[in-house]
Amino acid sequence: MRNPVAEGKKECEKLLVAAVKRCMEEGLLEKGEIPPFTVEIPADSAHGDFAANIAMVSARTFKKAPKVIAQQIVSKLELAGTDFSSVEVAGPGFINFTLGSRWFSDVLDTVKTEGENYGKTAYGEGKRILVEFVSANPTGPMHIGNARGGAIGDTLASVLEWSGHYVEREFYINDAGNQINKFAVSLDARYRQLYDDTVEMPEDAYLGADIIEHAKNFAALYGDSFLTKPEEERKNALVEFALPKNIQGLKDDLLRYRISYDNWFKESSLHESGEARKMVDLLTEKGYTYESEGAVWFKATEFGADKDFVLVRSNGFLTYVVPDIAYHYNKLVTRGFDKAIDVLGADHHGYVPRLKAALQALGIDPDRLDVVLMQMVRLVRNGETVKLSKRSGKAITLVTLLDEVPIDAARFYFNLREANSQFDFDLDLAVEQSSQNPVYYVQYAHARICSLFSRIREEGVVYKGEGNAARLTAPEELALIRHIARFPQEIVDAANHYDPARMTRYATELATLFHKFYNACKVMIPTDEELTGARLYLCDSVRRVLKNVLALLKIDAPEKM
Repeated sequence: MRNPVAEGKKECEKLLVAAVKRCMEEGLLEKGEIPPFTVEIPADSAHGDFAANIAMVSARTFKKAPKVIAQQIVSKLELAGTDFSSVEVAGPGFINFTLGSRWFSDVLDTVKTEGENYGKTAYGEGKRILVEFVSANPTGPMHIGNARGGAIGDTLASVLEWSGHYVEREFYINDAGNQINKFAVSLDARYRQLYDDTVEMPEDAYLGADIIEHAKNFAALYGDSFLTKPEEERKNALVEFALPKNIQGLKDDLLRYRISYDNWFKESSLHESGEARKMVDLLTEKGYTYESEGAVWFKATEFGADKDFVLVRSNGFLTYVVPDIAYHYNKLVTRGFDKAIDVLGADHHGYVPRLKAALQALGIDPDRLDVVLMQMVRLVRNGETVKLSKRSGKAITLVTLLDEVPIDAARFYFNLREANSQFDFDLDLAVEQSSQNPVYYVQYAHARICSLFSRIREEGVVYKGEGNAARLTAPEELALIRHIARFPQEIVDAANHYDPARMTRYATELATLFHKFYNACKVMIPTDEELTGARLYLCDSVRRVLKNVLALLKIDAPEKM
């Protein structure tokens, strides 16, 4: 699959290196090593389509002023047969390249040829990545942080896939440890309360209505038969009854949110297989643990952490971090992923160095683990913070949010900002059908193009599926094609920076550029069939790219609005 921007940069680099070598051969520049240089896209297209800083970074090597070096390089550039129509020296020595009509035509032809695959590249081919996200506590419903993490994690996995990586999505089920013990105690108290109203809820118990419902359903099945059984047996039975229902609920809710996982990995499996305990043994064998006050500690400070931490408590129980170490060992060693990416709440920032320290002690490159830390989101209605659902009056969870806000809007809005930025989710704007609503604005651009083609079919106009793009010379037309060309590179950049918000920004800008073009350039020109065909070809290309970026975001591309 093609990446027109990357190809253009590469062609610039090749032309510049060849020109410098000619300058050296002809004595215009001293012979020497060409230093690394960059080719970028200028912010203002008036400065060309690509700009290179080779002359500035070469001043010391060639012992001349950058502008003089640039002029000599340009004098030896050979543009014949390339995608470039002209080149000039600008400012202190930038070399600016301007693309010719052939390149713009090729971009539209590529969109037509690649269709629904336009935007995909082989950039990350051969690299296996595991993306873990949401991993909500299975003892209760998913909150708004999980909603944001779900949209970010799922879209990050998509941009990694589109950029050529092999990707698996994973949900880590915390079905062991203190939270499950607390879940068991809560269920047990609610079950016993059904038969004895003097039973009080423990101080730190879960008080959600779902706990009461589980207890009632358990009693409907087994009656009071578990009241006389040992407490541990009763609690285990209650957890075995309720937990699978909660996990299935998580799966159902996430599917509704258009998230499907490749793997649901249970923490309990690490304990049952002995993998968790094995981590302590391995670290001990390597000499990275010590005992103090009956507990086993890991020498984390030897690997850059701010302090050592406990692996095994004095009572013999593993701390929560041990199964986490085992889980990442499983990802990177047992299953052999090249990279593990975790999408976590910002409150985990102190946890990351500890985990990386343990991985390094185990002989694993800590850079193979990347963590995307996600800030909280504030729900706003009428300019004020909202905590309760308008419909149910209950705390807003993923499910109650999707009862109020379309899934398209939720997925788009949660990807409007980088993960590490806080932002306000405007509940009123998310349902508003106006250009102020960014997802509506983007979807409307797609529907507007579909309506155009529907109208011309009704009028008997024949669109051949292609056009002479050389006729597209208006600034609005060229700006639109340049943006279409950037799509594959935007995906690569989003993958490299773990920033799926680039996709919503790209889509919004594409819609904006289309609306500008549509208002400035009349598409149907009865007296000029060739220009009409070219503009229809451009509209068709925009429609395809809009559909592709929305598909990547798992957002509908409506044909009518």
